[in-house]
Amino acid sequence: MSVERGVDAFAGFMVLLSVALTYFVHPYFVWLTVFVGANLFQQSFTGFCPAAMVMRKLGMRRERELATARR
Repeated sequence: MSVERGVDAFAGFMVLLSVALTYFVHPYFVWLTVFVGANLFQQSFTGFCPAAMVMRKLGMRRERELATARR
């Protein structure tokens, strides 16, 4: 799995988790959903994503690195 797909999967998981926590635990967990959405929005413009940095340190490779390794 590439970093780009990992970020998408992680963001999707966090949104689903925050919706479940909002429903079952406390309504203020909706702010987690807002934070994830805002982070995805700013990442689309700046390219900066803390989750991607962590995934890179854990050894995940970017799409283009995987594409050149497959040749």
